[in-house]
Amino acid sequence: MRGYIIHPDDNVATALDPLEPGSTRVLGAKAGEVTVVETIREGHKVSLVAIPKGAPVLKYGIRIGYASMNIPAGHWVHLHNLRSDYDERSQTLDGESGAPTEPVYV
Repeated sequence: MRGYIIHPDDNVATALDPLEPGSTRVLGAKAGEVTVVETIREGHKVSLVAIPKGAPVLKYGIRIGYASMNIPAGHWVHLHNLRSDYDERSQTLDGESGAPTEPVYV
């Protein structure tokens, strides 16, 4: 199980493999380890440190959004706890599948 940190200022890493609870090796700009506390799918983000509600989530060395709730270290970072700076519509997507939740079909 591996994660990747793109920039030394990042507070999240990207899962290179599906992550299961336990110690995970982190490669890239700040190599080390993080204790993952929940299953995280490949390509998704894991918090490297506790990120308080309202604090910036940093990836690529820039803010990609804000924590919409407290995010403990080792947790999945996705639409259920991140408010995106780039995609207003992302707040209406299903947190698990990413599918839009606002369409109504008649």
